[in-house]
Parts: sequence; structure tokens; C-alpha cells
Amino acid sequence: MNRHTPLWQLDAAQLAAGFREAAFTPTDALHACMARSAEVNPRLNALVALDSEGAAHAAGQSTARWRDGRPLGALDGVPVTIKDNLQVRGLATHWGSRALAGFVAERDELPVARLRQAGAVIFGKTNVPEFTMQGYTDNPVFGPTGNPWDPALTPGGSSGGAVALVAAGGCPIALGTDGGGSIRRPASHTNLVGFKPSRGRVPRGDGLPPIFLGFEVAGPIARSVADAAAVMQVIGDRPVAQACPQGARILFIPRFGDHPVDPQIAQLTEAAARRLAALGHEVTTAQDFGLVEAVNQRWPLLAQVGLAWLVAHPQELSGRPFDASLFGPAMQANAETGRKASGPELFELLFEAERLRNTLSQLFERHDFLLTPAAAALPWPAGQTHPTRIDGREVGPRGHAVFAGFANAVGLPAIAVPCGFAGHLPVGMQLVAREGADDALLALASAFEQAHPWQRFPAL
Repeated sequence: MNRHTPLWQLDAAQLAAGFREAAFTPTDALHACMARSAEVNPRLNALVALDSEGAAHAAGQSTARWRDGRPLGALDGVPVTIKDNLQVRGLATHWGSRALAGFVAERDELPVARLRQAGAVIFGKTNVPEFTMQGYTDNPVFGPTGNPWDPALTPGGSSGGAVALVAAGGCPIALGTDGGGSIRRPASHTNLVGFKPSRGRVPRGDGLPPIFLGFEVAGPIARSVADAAAVMQVIGDRPVAQACPQGARILFIPRFGDHPVDPQIAQLTEAAARRLAALGHEVTTAQDFGLVEAVNQRWPLLAQVGLAWLVAHPQELSGRPFDASLFGPAMQANAETGRKASGPELFELLFEAERLRNTLSQLFERHDFLLTPAAAALPWPAGQTHPTRIDGREVGPRGHAVFAGFANAVGLPAIAVPCGFAGHLPVGMQLVAREGADDALLALASAFEQAHPWQRFPAL
């Protein structure tokens, strides 16, 4: 760490080292991150709620703990933001919808509470699409979020505000959620690490109504695997014990079925497969992989039914009135689709997810990890819901997201890590492990990072 490096450019581990050495304080780090956020947010529209007073108080308490040699842990004093579908006490929860106007959380959701208890300095909340149901970040309340590598383009979604601020230097880590790639795809679009834990690894509680049920998980967004692991140490249900796997069996899956992939993404992911092989791992290539097609086709139905359920049960949102006429047009259409869905249609989705779980458990008897692109498309214009063409072919709303949802459906841990640039735009690859193998997955990603470091900042 260069002593002349601006504090906003330091990751969480580097900040903790500086606190320990008394080179600077948590209050200094907070001021630097908030100043950087104020500088970049007018161009990005990533930060939508701010708690300057509460953060300053928390940073002051952390400064005293470090001065007295009694920090609470590796995240004590580290500035953090929270995605705006997670409750933060005393701050408005918008969930990207006008229907939640005036809703202020009375308590922290459990992962947020654990971060606060560990001394993390929570200073704001980040933008999301309405009800976090889309793969870009725009909503009727705050408007679109831009990608720091090109603010005219989207950072993806639904954790778009979170990744945009971390990538631009507004904070070193963020807490997001992933219900169908919502952490991994945005991380891949912004040169960041995005980790989706196994289902149940991060307990939830005191949050918004779970319209994705337990298929949506909370997880970290960071600039390094080590920082992501440090967050998991705090919010997970057990400590992270990383041990780098030797000679891992990795199945490289260049595409799912006949779905198109941007040629530059395909080339960079293939190069990443070669790099993993060069690290001593056994990498084989799947020439045809259609196992997840049935789940992919049906995956949007889950949240559509969940949204329709929420409209029919407004009491689930802390008993407050809930006016569905305030939804944006896309969410009104989604709620109507969910209302009209039949029981057999929903059962078919759950049945296909269970069938996929059994099929993949057999696959993981032969392979330790799966390697895929994290997203099938490069970022597209910020106000556009999805790219309509990939590699010259027309695609639907989730054409860019075909590699993501299966991990949620089956409960697998998955991580997106940077693997290069297509011109000025970052590209990420995805690594997936068997259920419960979160620690081994983090260790493999860390080994790749050490061999091929990626940290850099956009020229905002």
C-alpha cells in the first residue's frame, strides 16, 4: 500500500491494516469515501439514501476502538453500503417503487445487523430496479444508474447501484442480494467480485416480504476475494475456512444450449479456462450443455407470482397500505402475469428445479467446479431493460442472464470474478461449486486473483 494512495482507493483489508498501524482512522476513511461518493454520484445515480450523522458516530466509535487496541474484527471501521431491498434501521426503504413512499425501517435486517455489530460503518443505500426484478437498474423513484466504466451504459441489476459505487471508489464493499444473478452479473460488468452463497449460508430475518422465497440470498460485492470472504465471516452462519484446492476438476461450459454469447466475452472466458489449467487444475470443456434450459425458461415466474402474492397480502409489508397502481408499467404487468399463473405452472418450475438439483449432484461427482461466462452480453444503454441482440441474434429479456438463475434454483454457491476487458468494458467469469462448498469456491477464486490481479479504477 502506497502511503500516497487516496483512502477511497483502498480495499477493506488495506483500510484495516492502516487502522492497525495508526496511519489513518476510520473517520478519515469515511470522510474519503463519502467525498468520493459525492463526487461520482451525480454521474452514476448509485447512492439513494445517506446516513451521514449515524455513519460519523459509528466511525468515531471505531476510531476509539482501534486507538485502544480493541477492534471488533477485520471490518471494524470499514465504510459499507447496503442495497435498497435490505432494511437499514432509520433509513427509508424504497425497493425502487413509489408504492413504498414514506416507509422507514424500524430495524436492521439480520445480515445488516451483523455487519453493524462487527463495526462496519454503514453510510447509505444503493439503487435497485423496482422490486429488484430486472437485470438493469432503473426505477420510477430515482431513475437509472450508470456504469462507472461508461456512465451511458447500465451496470446491470439488480445490485446495480451497489456495484457502481464500489467500482467508482465510493466504498470498498457493499451488501447485495442475488435472486437470479443480481450480484454476479453486475459485478462482472464493473470489474468486481460478486459472491452468491449457498442457500441458507447467510440467514435472513427482519426484512421485506420474500417474493423470491429462499432462492434469493444476501452476499458481498467487493474489489477482492479476500474482502468478500471477510464479509462472509461476518454475515454467514459459520466461519470461512479457505483452503486452495489442488488439481481441481473444472468443467468449462462456454454456452448454455444454443444461447448466444458475445464473442469478446466468449474469448475472455476461454482464456480464463486456460489460465486455470495453467495453475494445475484439470479443465475439460462441455461441448453441449442444455441441462438448465427448463429452469431458465420458467425462472421469471417465481418473482412474478411472488409480486402478485404481495399485492394480495399488503399486511406482509409491516401492515402498511400498499397501492399497486403506483407500480411502474413493467411491474404492473409482472404482477398481473403472476396473478394469472396457475398452480401447475408454479409446480412445474419447482419440479424442474428439483430435477436439476438431482442432475447437477451427479455432475458434481465428476467435477469440483463449473466455469461459465458470468453474463452473455456486455453492458447496454442505461435506460434499456435488456440487450435485444447478442452476437447478431435476437434475444429476450433474460438472454444476457442465461448463466445465472440455475445456481439460485438449486441453491449452489457461485462467484463472479474479473477476467479481462473487452475494449474499455470489464468482463467477468463465473465459478460455481456444489452446495455447501462456498469456502473451496472462494479459495479457488482467490488463487486465480493472486495469479491474475485485476484491481483498477475507471477514469471518472
